[in-house]
Amino acid sequence: MIPPDDKALLTALFEAAVAAADPRQALARHLPERPKGRTVVIGAGKGAAQLAAAFEGLWEGPLDGVVVTRYGYATPCRQIRVLEAAHPVPDAAGLQATAALKQAVSGLGPDDLVVALVCGGGSALLPDPQPGLTFDDEIALNKALLASGAPISAMNAIRKQFSGIKGGRLAALAHPARVVSLVVSDVPGDDPAQVASGPTVPDATSPEDAAALVRAYRIDLPERLMAHLAQATPAPGPDAAVFAGHTVTVIASAGLSLEAAARACEGQGIPAVILSDAMEGEAREVGRVLAAMARECATRDRPFRKPVMLLSGGETTVTLRAEGGRGGRNTECLLSAALALQDIPGVTLLMADTDGIDGSESNAGAFADGTTAARLRAQGQDPMALLNGHDAWGAFDSIGDLFEPGPTGTNVNDFRAILVR
Repeated sequence: MIPPDDKALLTALFEAAVAAADPRQALARHLPERPKGRTVVIGAGKGAAQLAAAFEGLWEGPLDGVVVTRYGYATPCRQIRVLEAAHPVPDAAGLQATAALKQAVSGLGPDDLVVALVCGGGSALLPDPQPGLTFDDEIALNKALLASGAPISAMNAIRKQFSGIKGGRLAALAHPARVVSLVVSDVPGDDPAQVASGPTVPDATSPEDAAALVRAYRIDLPERLMAHLAQATPAPGPDAAVFAGHTVTVIASAGLSLEAAARACEGQGIPAVILSDAMEGEAREVGRVLAAMARECATRDRPFRKPVMLLSGGETTVTLRAEGGRGGRNTECLLSAALALQDIPGVTLLMADTDGIDGSESNAGAFADGTTAARLRAQGQDPMALLNGHDAWGAFDSIGDLFEPGPTGTNVNDFRAILVR
C-alpha cells in the first residue's frame, strides 16, 4: 500500500500546478483594451467553458459569443453560449459547434474585437472537413493519428491540412475585426499554433510538410485522405494581410505550473528538480527512463541526493498495438515505470493529466510505487500483459490507486511527480 502521506503530498503538488493555471488569474493579467464596436468571445478546448466564465467575470462591458468544450466539462455562462462535443473522436455535435463559431465571427467590422480562448482538446472538438471531404473522413483521420504514436506537433500539422477552421482559418474569417488569442498551452514548447491545431493562430506548415510527416511517422491514412493532401490548398501564412493587428499570448503553460509545484514541494522541506516541461516520446519508454533516474537517486544518491522530488511535464504518446484496453498515456507511462521500479523502496509516483481526464475514463492518472507490480500479481493480474494490452486503467483500478480529481477547468499538459525518500 502506498503511504497516505506520500499520496497527500503528491496530490498537493498536482493541485498547486493546476492552481497556477487558474483561468481567472491567467486572464486577469492579459485582458485586451475594450473596442469601439462589439466584443465577441469564441473558444475551444477542455477548459474553454471555465475560461469563458472567468472572462465574463472580468470584462467590463457587453459581449457575446460561443465556446465548445468536451462533454461533462461545461460550466454556466451568462452571455456566452457553451456547447459540448465529443473528444478525442469527433461527433456531430462538434460539427454544429464549429458552424456556430464560424457564424459568430462572420460579418464583423474593423471596430469589433474577437477574443479567442483556446486550450488543449480543441482539435477534436472542431471538426470541419474541407470541400470534397466528409465527416467520416475526419473521423478516420483522427483515429489514424491517435493510433500512430506520432507527437502532438506532427498530428496537429497534419490535421490543419484537412480542416476549414484550423491553422488560423477561423481568425481569417473574422477579418477585418481584430483578433486577440489567449492560449492555455498543453503542447511541448508552448507553440500557440499547435494548441487545438491553432484555429486563430496561423503557421507556415504546408501540405508538403504534412505529407512528409505522414511518411516519417508511417501514419496509415486512407488513400482518399492522401489524395486530398496531395492537392490541398495551404492555409494563409503568418504574414497574410487578414492577420494584421492580431495578437497571440500564452497565458498559462506547463512550465509555469511545474514551477508552482516545485515551490509547494520545497515549502514542505523537500528539494524539487524540474527535469523538463516538454518531454515527448512513447509513454512506456518515457516511463522506463524516469524510473531509471529515480532508481539512481534511490540507490546511489545521484544525479540528485535524496530526498528529492523529480517533476516533469510534456505530452507522451501511445502507439496502439492491441485493441480493447482502457487507459491513457499517463497511466501507461506510470505502469511502465512501476514495472521498472519493482522492489525499490522509498519511491512514490503520481502521473496525471492536468485537465483531470487521462484517456477516456474518469481518472486523471494514478499513483504507483515499488510494490505496485507485486500487488497486481497478488490480485491475479499480469502487469506486463496489462501494459502490452494498453489496460493501465484496469491495472490501477484493481489495486485502488487511480487518481480522480475530476475535471479541473484548465489544461497545461501532463504532470509527473516522483518522490524519492
